[in-house]
Amino acid sequence: MNKKALHKISYGLYIVTSHIDGKINGQIANTVFQITSQPVTVAVSLNKENLTHEFVDKSGVFAVSILSQSAPMEFIGLFGFRSGREIDKFKDVNFFLGNTGCPIVKDYSVGFLEGKVIKKIDCGTHTLFIGEIIHADILSDEEPMTYSYYHKVKGGKAPKRAPTYIEESKKEEGMSKYRCSICGYVYDPEKGDPSSGIAPGTPFDKLPEDWVCP
Repeated sequence: MNKKALHKISYGLYIVTSHIDGKINGQIANTVFQITSQPVTVAVSLNKENLTHEFVDKSGVFAVSILSQSAPMEFIGLFGFRSGREIDKFKDVNFFLGNTGCPIVKDYSVGFLEGKVIKKIDCGTHTLFIGEIIHADILSDEEPMTYSYYHKVKGGKAPKRAPTYIEESKKEEGMSKYRCSICGYVYDPEKGDPSSGIAPGTPFDKLPEDWVCP
């Protein structure tokens, strides 16, 4: 079976948030999709080991902030490759509390949805939370980021707990590529890092000393 066929399915990139007992948390998610229009319902897939899953499961509410193409990898890495059990993800992030009490991210967000959970479906490693949308709005006219854009332009990878994660062999991944252990960014010498002025064909060991993972 060629699992890469699954990469052809279209996704977006979102920050799903929730709260319990005065605490807030959020994580990157790509599996968010509308189910019905009357009433408006949306499904969100979250890994059972994630703190945000615990918050949504206990509170019965969630918010979805829709990320724009301008969201930098450092910002995506904060919510996608760090745990809310170890750090306060919202310490330096602009956000406000919505009607559900969930934090709604303003930074690099084109819009948001707020939902109340009406059904939970056990999917093994993940739970599919289906929520009725009670509030939504537009925050920016920027283009929303697709998962394809995240992979092809940003050079991002799916974290191991993502529903779309596919383990890559060393041969497929390429021994000449280097992965950031913090945000998951993969530096590919063949592509370089044009946004930082690094030309294609630049080996990792030839990068300037002031270069930082995007």
